[in-house]
Amino acid sequence: MSETTHDAMVAMSAPAAPDEGLTASELAARHGLTVSGARPTLIEYVRQLWDRRHFILAFSRAKLTAQYSQAKLGQLWQVATPLLNAAVYFFIFGLLLNARRGIPHEIYVPFLVTGVFVFTFTQSSVLAGVRAISGNLGLVRALHFPRASLPISFALQQLQQLLYSMVVLVVIMLAFGSFPDLSWLLLVPALILQFVFNTGLALIFARMGSKTPDLAQLMPFLLRTWMYASGVMFSIPAMLAEKDLPAWVTDILQWNPAAIYMDLIRFALIDGYGSAYLPDHVWAFAIGWALLAGVVGFVYFWKAEERYGRG
Repeated sequence: MSETTHDAMVAMSAPAAPDEGLTASELAARHGLTVSGARPTLIEYVRQLWDRRHFILAFSRAKLTAQYSQAKLGQLWQVATPLLNAAVYFFIFGLLLNARRGIPHEIYVPFLVTGVFVFTFTQSSVLAGVRAISGNLGLVRALHFPRASLPISFALQQLQQLLYSMVVLVVIMLAFGSFPDLSWLLLVPALILQFVFNTGLALIFARMGSKTPDLAQLMPFLLRTWMYASGVMFSIPAMLAEKDLPAWVTDILQWNPAAIYMDLIRFALIDGYGSAYLPDHVWAFAIGWALLAGVVGFVYFWKAEERYGRG
């Protein structure tokens, strides 16, 4: 047998490669490979977020510090901005349009300022959430971490900003005769529930904004409409009492989450703003909205975990 024939026979009798004929996914499974950035289980995702709690807190503090770093007044704008908004609303709605009806004159300013501060908390959380992924693509693509860290940290940033504003709000309460009482302790659960609700919204809009960046341009108009429908500048029952509208319209407006959290914080802080201004089952609605937005928002965001920063 010639050398050439021998080589040909050896080549023909060689065994097939063990990986021959396998698809890419079968090859990956055979060799224990996993997809980079694959979505973990929900329980594992929660654990990863807890492991990065220090990063979330530090990131929110850094964003808060950098927010007004280029302005001469610096962090004072955290308080000055909502106060200036409240002053404009007082002039337009309180004086020109007489939106104060149904609210005693001596508590209208605390009523208005509280509404502006509390709604700004939700508004800013949603706007920051819309840009949480699309505005931080460099970070998302460079590092591996649970992407929910970003919208959660932005919601936490807005909570810290609200707490700074609360110092001014307390001064306003004292100036208009509302002094510390046991009811002020209700501020803590009300703010916790609103933070959970805001975080859920931030997660929902972070996923939506990651695929549709133009949503960031639309949101200010939607949020402004929500503000006008939530009783920031007026009492919803008093304003609608003059209208020939079905009772369920008033109920829907009072039960919307922005109005619920504003009412709870007004009830906690303002003397003279009693339970008569609150809708029925207000705490049940506050808890329900927080759980609904928090759970749905978290799961909705987690479902697209492996797609953020791609494409």
